[in-house]
Amino acid sequence: MKSVSLNSLLSGAFLSLASLTQAQTAQLQVIHNAADPAAASVDIYVNGSLQLDNFGFREATGFLTVPSGVPLNIGVAGGSSTSAADTLKNFTVTLASGVKYVALANGVLNPASFAPNPDANSTAFGLFIVANAQSAALNAGEVDFVAVHGSTDAPTVDIKARGVATLVDNADYGAITPYISVPASDYILDVTPASGSPILLSYEANLSTLGGGSAVVFASGFLTPGFNQDGEGFGLFAALADGTVLELPAVSAARLQVIHNAADPAAASVDIYVNGDLAFDNFAFREATPYLNVPAGVPLNIGVAPGTSASAADTLKNFTVTLVNGETYLAVANGVLSPASFAANPDQVSTGFTLFLANGMREAALNSSEVDLRVVHGASDAPTVDVFAGASVLVDNAPYAAITPYLSVPASDYILDVKPAADNSITVASYSAPLTGLAGQSIVVLASGFLDPTANQNGQAFTLIAVLEDGTVITLELVTSIEDQSYSSGFTIFPNPAQDFVTISSKNKNINSVAITDIMGKNIALLAPENNNEALTIPVNTLTSGLYYVTITNDTESIVTKLLVK
Repeated sequence: MKSVSLNSLLSGAFLSLASLTQAQTAQLQVIHNAADPAAASVDIYVNGSLQLDNFGFREATGFLTVPSGVPLNIGVAGGSSTSAADTLKNFTVTLASGVKYVALANGVLNPASFAPNPDANSTAFGLFIVANAQSAALNAGEVDFVAVHGSTDAPTVDIKARGVATLVDNADYGAITPYISVPASDYILDVTPASGSPILLSYEANLSTLGGGSAVVFASGFLTPGFNQDGEGFGLFAALADGTVLELPAVSAARLQVIHNAADPAAASVDIYVNGDLAFDNFAFREATPYLNVPAGVPLNIGVAPGTSASAADTLKNFTVTLVNGETYLAVANGVLSPASFAANPDQVSTGFTLFLANGMREAALNSSEVDLRVVHGASDAPTVDVFAGASVLVDNAPYAAITPYLSVPASDYILDVKPAADNSITVASYSAPLTGLAGQSIVVLASGFLDPTANQNGQAFTLIAVLEDGTVITLELVTSIEDQSYSSGFTIFPNPAQDFVTISSKNKNINSVAITDIMGKNIALLAPENNNEALTIPVNTLTSGLYYVTITNDTESIVTKLLVK
């Protein structure tokens, strides 16, 4: 690669040409991107004078001062040339005064000896010219770049910054994009067919240290070297304004969000190791990561250890997964370490500690005015449930461990009613889901904790949590506005929610019995007044906070109502 001093020398040579012609000047960067092995090293002559000697494939100059307003005959010769008489190709260009240009030497000397372009574009050796080039970004915090499709045997492609945006859309061989401005950050660039899938190749573009700079990103080399005289293989490269050429490293990476939803008290805080290295330290129950870049295409051994672990040797459970390049995943740590020590699942689903793994995750909603959500049933002692928003069924017959497909709902506020799938007349619990401020986002809603903590080593109680794509965890509030409940029959329950006691009354009729059950149907209390009373006061201060069902019976009827204990 040419040094800065050589670039200065070349600028001096071009300036000499300019003074000889008494012409004004332009700025020109030259990039050698012709993958033909016969042009691996070239000499470049301008108006008969040698300007670049032994200029190598994927080498670039800085911006050089060159004559403008006059024809420049640019001759390309083999690297062993002795004079301009040895040139293989010649091009004549006239540059405008004061304008910056980039010229990429591209193509093959004898197209008939190489694989044809899939879109039937000419692959003959030529110059691709970028006019109005930039030697710096317009904004100090951004990087400005132009993309050039310079791979002769590659089809029309898109280039996407994973999780961000499509940067290059439908670019065929020879295409040159306008300048693109992006924040100075680290990106994964996915090369796909123009249809958008599948991902053909992926590259890491770490632009975090290039704020304020500019670059030419060019596709280079052959997709199938064996059909192209064993020329250099395909890659993405970036030429900076000073002539530095960076190879963007090929990567195979997936996106992954991890959520700790294992309610076992022994796993309240865990360390997570990946292939023996500590990835998450003291990862707490109901904590989540944002979506992260992780290796794909290789086995990942994920080990879960106590939060006090010293090394991967302390792991309690290990899982091996292989992720697909370009896919986006969710991994939910769930279950209990010793199922025999906890309540069994009502549907006989295994509750052993495991990873729920789902692909096809979204980091944003498909519609900017909606919220996209997937629901995970992660409460090990809860039965198969339905989830309603008003009269609409959001989740139908979801057993423990189920992960629903995506649901798209308008960004609004909802009350989510959790009901046993076997009996939708019962509402297990209702939760407030304020989604008004989450338009355009994608979230994961999880059933979390135990319905009956007392039967599960006093682990965390059941609730719903929502996890945003940035890892923010929101606990959905249990609806407490049950209000005093009066019925046409004359039954009343007050206060509700209750903390210390509740009074149940039956207007003009004696209460025969009051039965209290939890949301699993377990009998908590069965009370019968000693005397004929129209009201009964019941202490509830010994009950665990949560939702209960109260069955009230008098001489002529029986009703079931809800009681919320705070």
